[in-house]
Amino acid sequence: MAVSGDAAPSGRYQRVSGEKAGGATYTPGVLSDFVAARMVEVLAQLPQGRRLRVLDPGVGEGELLLSLLSELQRRGVTDVDVHAFETDAAALAVTRQRLEAVFPQATLHMIHGSFLDYALAQPDDQAGHGSAYFDLVIANPPYIRTQVLGSVQARWLASQFGLKGRVDMYHAFVAGIARVLHVGGMAGLIVSNRFMSTRSGAVVRAMLRRHFRIRHVWDLGDTRLFDTAVLPAVLLLERGSPEAGAATAGFVSAYEAVGEPGEKSRRVPDAIAALTRPGLAALPDGRQLRVTHGKLDAGIRPQDNWRIATGAGDDWLRTVAAHTWKHFGNLGKIRVGVKTCADKVFIRQDWQQAVPGGLPELLRPLTTHHIARRFRAEAPARQILYPHGSLEGRRIALDLEQFPRSAAYLEQHRATLAARNYVTEGGRHWYEIWVPQDPARWALPKLVFRDIAEAPTFWVDLEGSVVNGDCYWLAAETPEAEALLWLAAAVANSSFIERFYDENFQNKLYAGRRRFITQYVERFPLPDPDLPLSQEIAAAARRIHELAGTPEAEVMERELDQQVWRVFGVGSKKAGR
Repeated sequence: MAVSGDAAPSGRYQRVSGEKAGGATYTPGVLSDFVAARMVEVLAQLPQGRRLRVLDPGVGEGELLLSLLSELQRRGVTDVDVHAFETDAAALAVTRQRLEAVFPQATLHMIHGSFLDYALAQPDDQAGHGSAYFDLVIANPPYIRTQVLGSVQARWLASQFGLKGRVDMYHAFVAGIARVLHVGGMAGLIVSNRFMSTRSGAVVRAMLRRHFRIRHVWDLGDTRLFDTAVLPAVLLLERGSPEAGAATAGFVSAYEAVGEPGEKSRRVPDAIAALTRPGLAALPDGRQLRVTHGKLDAGIRPQDNWRIATGAGDDWLRTVAAHTWKHFGNLGKIRVGVKTCADKVFIRQDWQQAVPGGLPELLRPLTTHHIARRFRAEAPARQILYPHGSLEGRRIALDLEQFPRSAAYLEQHRATLAARNYVTEGGRHWYEIWVPQDPARWALPKLVFRDIAEAPTFWVDLEGSVVNGDCYWLAAETPEAEALLWLAAAVANSSFIERFYDENFQNKLYAGRRRFITQYVERFPLPDPDLPLSQEIAAAARRIHELAGTPEAEVMERELDQQVWRVFGVGSKKAGR
């Protein structure tokens, strides 16, 4: 076995490698075997007149390479040129030992250094030929967000690899892999599935479509293959004509689910085995996965989400679209709640005990996810000291001299608040809330909803509460918009919207929880408010708001849920997949 000498690591990535070593998620064997098998089975042909060249750009302890070389060996390919990059010297040494023991015929080039430096040294000429290129690239790139990278390094990576927006480390790895993959070569990548359905992922979606033919996508959702909270996706990519790829790419998704009454599930040994057939699969730990097979719908524009397209699902969405009048985004701007960056100072439920000399004048009721309830929240237990107001349509910081009890309390915590340098460096007062939003809008009727929830939880606030940063809100700024809030609340709290969400966005977290964020909720549909059924729905939502928390309200909610399905022309929730 030939083994190359180690290169010196680049200082540019030493800090990042420490983050990776401390927080890296090395690939479980069952997943690495799956990726390797899918890559090799679609490799069109072996190179003629030279050895097969294989790359893992962030090899860790070698699990992916072990699987790939084993799969090649099963198919009679043993004369392989293997390249592996790793900034963690200890992990690289483990990889070397493992590969030497099992694949003595392979030539190893174990490089202690940064793959990104290597990729940047290659010409970005789209040619895909030459000795610096690889036939197979298998990778689980490091997932290091902009906040961890730091703005300086994120900007450097963006400039070097032509990236835009919020840059994660794996964005640069994908761009680097595009530079070094042979035409006709195959890449198998394990990445976070977030890029498919978030605005920040648009740069990755565009890059993949620009450089690769997308052969297949597996959204592994909450299969819990990793110990961390990252939900993985597997991408099978070919370096070639990108135009034909997205239209024909297969797509498989797997998410934890509860079967419909009478629905049978099949037993499988693990989550990977569940992927072979659509339907409900029962895992040994008692969980069930809903596996869906379809095609990749990558949209038309780079900013369009990626979703799994099925015949039944697409027909359902077309029917909904035909019964849609407008969308939630037409009612007004959806905003996140306030972010103080000092909650222990600004937010309390023990103000009476904490301030014995009298309550601060600037206290306001605070809505948080702790009091969330459909249609009408429970009474706020917390209050926020809110030192902001409006003057001539502009947000201002209030003069604390006019509010002596509030001033005295804030002064007690001045050291904590002044330590938020990002507030004062922006030319603001030390006592201000970091993201206070618009003080004038709190008094308006508004639709409020939880950020993360298994089932949608939307309610109408008529009390002028301040909304905390764990929720989003939409203020009704006209009488027409206020009337539509009730219709919106009914739609948003329905099982119909769960189906709509899953068909369009497919961004679930563990245990079926969904993210209800601006870019999704603004696309929720509204039926024509002049329809008699729409007016019945809005009136029922008002009545449920009045009766919230009572048995009568629960009965009305069940009836209302069926009405929402009917107003969009799709019968009832039994008409789902």
